[in-house]
Amino acid sequence: MNTMRAVRAAFDKRGQDSYGEGVNQLDHALQCAFCAERDGATPAMIVATLLHDIGHLLHDLPDDIADQGIDTQHESLGSAWLSQHFGPEVSEPVRLHVPAKRYLATREKGYYELLSDASLLSLKLQGGLMSEAEVAAFEKEPYFRDGIQLRRWDDEGKIPGWEVPDLGDFEQFIEACEAR
Repeated sequence: MNTMRAVRAAFDKRGQDSYGEGVNQLDHALQCAFCAERDGATPAMIVATLLHDIGHLLHDLPDDIADQGIDTQHESLGSAWLSQHFGPEVSEPVRLHVPAKRYLATREKGYYELLSDASLLSLKLQGGLMSEAEVAAFEKEPYFRDGIQLRRWDDEGKIPGWEVPDLGDFEQFIEACEAR
């Protein structure tokens, strides 16, 4: 199965699941990727942003799992899956987008207060604010800046009814970034 077919299959299976912010998984992914493209991101960052939550589409847990107090660790699942299809320039920002939220909530004045109730719940489940040691370790990650940028687009892509390009419009970026 080629990568684009696998991506489409994942979105066909769970793309209509609630994201918890008034949009579904597919709408959130497309909005985030549109923001990355709009801002002139590299093809790899556009793909990472489009597929940053693919881990939610790969597991068989209910979409309200966070309400049950369980962290699905979707960033690890997604990054591992992506690393089978792409290089680290795609998989690593995905792995780091959850720690990036924790980092920004810890380090950036006002960021924590802007988080929605759903984001606050997931932040708590994902470890909460970072310790100084965790901040230092995160800043040493080779792709930490990409993880932070991905998180900013993630925060932006939660607008009910926002019309953006469809999945097919991002196929060119997926094909350009596929590991050969």
